[in-house]
Amino acid sequence: MSDDEEEIILSELSDDDLVAQMMDDLYDGLKEEIEEATNILLERGWTPYDILTKSLVEGMRIVGDDFRDGILFVPEVLLAANAMKAGMTILRPLLAETGAPKLGIMVTGTVKGDIHDIGKNLVGMMMEGAGFDVYDLGINTDVDEFMEAIEKYKPDILGMSALLTTTMPYMKVVIDELKTRGIRDNYIVLVGGAPLNEEFGEAIGADAYCKDAAIAVETAKELITRRHNQIAH
Repeated sequence: MSDDEEEIILSELSDDDLVAQMMDDLYDGLKEEIEEATNILLERGWTPYDILTKSLVEGMRIVGDDFRDGILFVPEVLLAANAMKAGMTILRPLLAETGAPKLGIMVTGTVKGDIHDIGKNLVGMMMEGAGFDVYDLGINTDVDEFMEAIEKYKPDILGMSALLTTTMPYMKVVIDELKTRGIRDNYIVLVGGAPLNEEFGEAIGADAYCKDAAIAVETAKELITRRHNQIAH
């Protein structure tokens, strides 16, 4: 760092400037700065929910948009998501205490036979950033594991990921099991992964195919809102 480039002291920034700086730091994947700024805002009396939505979620939305538009790539998004996670680690227990509004619960996993998880992890982090509780079952997840998680966590959304054409059909095994149990309509099923497309999603009976993490978040929000409206009527 050169002499003429002064180091920014986060605690000296006004609230607005600090939030703007957090968005920049999130974009650059600066984990420690995010932790520090999160704690500063808490000390200043910000609610955990406001810190989450106004700085972290908003910052992650910009990251998501730039990822979708090809300005950022997976490694940078993972760094940003990691920085976001550091802030979330501080806020999560506090959010639980204050009963902040949650958009919903999601169970996610890479299907049996498949060990790819970068895309799935990205979706999980961005869904958490958007206000969902995410339970990630990891890789190589079989139908029984999905069913156990559904009973345990009672999610709104089930997300499945595959990167191999050979493991894609397993998504249908899981959806068929939901149908067999008569509970298919209780869940929003989202599928994703490089070899998939919309036609495949429709063919296996998923609610939507999501091309990337940003679209997954948009789709999830939209379908949750639609579902709440239907229940309300």
